[in-house]
Amino acid sequence: MSPLPELRYLSVSELFSSARALADHRPGLCTLRQVGTSRAGRAMHLLSVGHSSRAVLVVAGAHANEQTGGSTLLALAERVLYERELRADTSWHFLLCADPDGASLHVTPAPRTLFDYHLGFFRPAGPEQPEWSPSVLPPDRLPPETRTLLGVIDEVRPYLQVTLHGTDLGGSWVQLTKDVPGLAEPFAKSAAELHIPVETGPSDAVGWPASGPGVHVMPGPDSPTAYPSMPDDARHSTWYHAHRYGGLTAVVEVPMWAGDLVDDPAPHPAPAAALRHLARRLARDALQVERVLADALPRLPGPEGPLLRAARWALDLAPGLAGDWAAAPPPGATVAYVGSVDAFGRRLPLRAAAMLLRVLRETDDRAAPHLERLVAAWSEAFTEHFRARWVPLEHQVEHQTRTVVAAARHARDRAA
Repeated sequence: MSPLPELRYLSVSELFSSARALADHRPGLCTLRQVGTSRAGRAMHLLSVGHSSRAVLVVAGAHANEQTGGSTLLALAERVLYERELRADTSWHFLLCADPDGASLHVTPAPRTLFDYHLGFFRPAGPEQPEWSPSVLPPDRLPPETRTLLGVIDEVRPYLQVTLHGTDLGGSWVQLTKDVPGLAEPFAKSAAELHIPVETGPSDAVGWPASGPGVHVMPGPDSPTAYPSMPDDARHSTWYHAHRYGGLTAVVEVPMWAGDLVDDPAPHPAPAAALRHLARRLARDALQVERVLADALPRLPGPEGPLLRAARWALDLAPGLAGDWAAAPPPGATVAYVGSVDAFGRRLPLRAAAMLLRVLRETDDRAAPHLERLVAAWSEAFTEHFRARWVPLEHQVEHQTRTVVAAARHARDRAA
């Protein structure tokens, strides 16, 4: 009988309790130990299964709002326990949550609608995100969560690091720091069986080579960036730290709500005009939130907290990103790519508005009702435009699990 709870979104404390149950269930095979402490003093734990020097590292909770990863991590750990072949010559290490402080601030564990999801939304500013902070901060200013993650990579020296990510609305895709030949086929098969669209042109991976639909390989550190205004660059993130040990990182994205507009690989008929339109909308929507913030700011008590810092961070990205989009579109822009940009352009001001709304509600500010109506309207428009449909959590978890197992097998063959 499984020692794990019924599948659902779990808090960090519930993740720890479940990992503890697994470790107690097979004490000769599993260990659970604290490997670090967050800025607020929350413990960070690593669950290890197996004893081989050849290692896979799985990281959950790098982004507070992407909660599927915790459930996937537990499902993977249990599968490794019961499938001897997976641990025959590989040890598996599971960092339960890379950002426990952020996880404590995202408070929508079972959203029924995109509006519900945003009412409790939190995603830290870039410098406070453990995987992204090395791309925007000098080494001596890295947060303890980042230093813990880097220390775990240094200790286990994984041939494969997998970081479990997700998106609110869209499709599934994989980002690789090095190609993993053979991964695209099982990834696509899993997505098809579980009725999850494959995001063939994610804006996160514009211009990157693809080893198959939805499987994108990051370019080298000296390659130009697609969006010059963006301050953070994946190529300077913790994802590349495994390279010093001959390893690589796979970032596995899965949606909470599916939107089939992001999987059409056909050439877009008028990408330049479409992107200019999306750039104007992004600038306009961000300005609406900026005006609410400017009006309310004199009434807000100090000091500025993580919600307000994160809202400001998102708003600060909007003008430059709108300028990037208004420039010439990338060669071969597809319907899927324009759809992904459309989703990104809706997502950024919506998240800023949602986090600002939480700040205003905490102080019962008079601007809160207006901003709540805006968050509701934008959430509904996002849902309707993309014809969003909920992806059952068991499908999200199963797809991520299958993709991680396939990546481990193919990356092992690559490293052999």
